[in-house]
Amino acid sequence: MIRALILALAATSTASAQDRVASAPGAVLRGLDRTASEVRDIALAVGQTASFGTLRVTLSDCRYPVDNPAGDAFALLTIKAEGLEEAVFEGWMVASSPALNPLEHPRYDVWPIRCTTS
Repeated sequence: MIRALILALAATSTASAQDRVASAPGAVLRGLDRTASEVRDIALAVGQTASFGTLRVTLSDCRYPVDNPAGDAFALLTIKAEGLEEAVFEGWMVASSPALNPLEHPRYDVWPIRCTTS
């Protein structure tokens, strides 16, 4: 339901709202392995895929407020688990509110930290 709400809000955005965000060439994500007590930052360029444990994380886009590049990051991610064809997560994650649309996995957690602008 939350994913549907986010998609509906994104689809109804106006041109002026689109002028206030920019796409970045990459992002920094943070991964948590709850079993191994491992925390790792993952730097990805748009279109790149990285492994974190048994997960494969792909970044499709990262958007940030134009007037505050160090501010909130919105990352479009696809996360697949080893051995599964279907994605365990596909959608937007928001750095300031990772619980809004989280990865639901018993072992791993992944969330965006910031967009990379250089």
